[in-house]
Amino acid sequence: MILIGQYDSPFVRRVAVALRMYGMAYEHRPWSVFGDAEKIADFNPLLRVPALVCDDGEAMVESGAILDWLDERAGADRALIAASGPERRAALKICALASGLADKAVSLVYERAVHARATPAWIARCEAQIAGVLDALEADRARHAPWWFGARPGHTDIIVGCVLRFVGEAHPEAFDPVRWPALAAHARACEALPDFQAVAQPFFVAPPAPVS
Repeated sequence: MILIGQYDSPFVRRVAVALRMYGMAYEHRPWSVFGDAEKIADFNPLLRVPALVCDDGEAMVESGAILDWLDERAGADRALIAASGPERRAALKICALASGLADKAVSLVYERAVHARATPAWIARCEAQIAGVLDALEADRARHAPWWFGARPGHTDIIVGCVLRFVGEAHPEAFDPVRWPALAAHARACEALPDFQAVAQPFFVAPPAPVS
């Protein structure tokens, strides 16, 4: 299998962590959605990452769909999410909230760094959505130990850990560990895991070039 995308993306990183936890070998192509758009287009016409090229050449896209397929390959006994029932529903909700949080954080990056603008109303809305999701995740995480749904990390833990690192690096002012202590502890626990450390890449966006 071939995983396409850079590890500073929380979506790419969550897939990479899951692949490592499943013990599934893969080749990594750290292509950028901007610098390597033409290459990515061959696998995803949306020019988005991650893309996972299967052994038969088919390309899976969107991290949730990729993980659903990987769970099927791993089997119910090893899957990083419950197969059915209330626990699966609860886990899917957490994953959806964290995924939405990542989308908003990425939108702010585009607004501030890529588009070279700052629309106050849009920024305020994104910041409010980010804080609201962090509040919801904090309340839920505080009720679970050691991980969200048991003794080992699962997809909920992975995506929240990946998103928290991204938010902390892309928008350090948006995450207050004092306000969200359970999430801060969760982030530390995730980053201490070898599978997280093996696929870490600091987030950096070059400032836009001045207009002459």
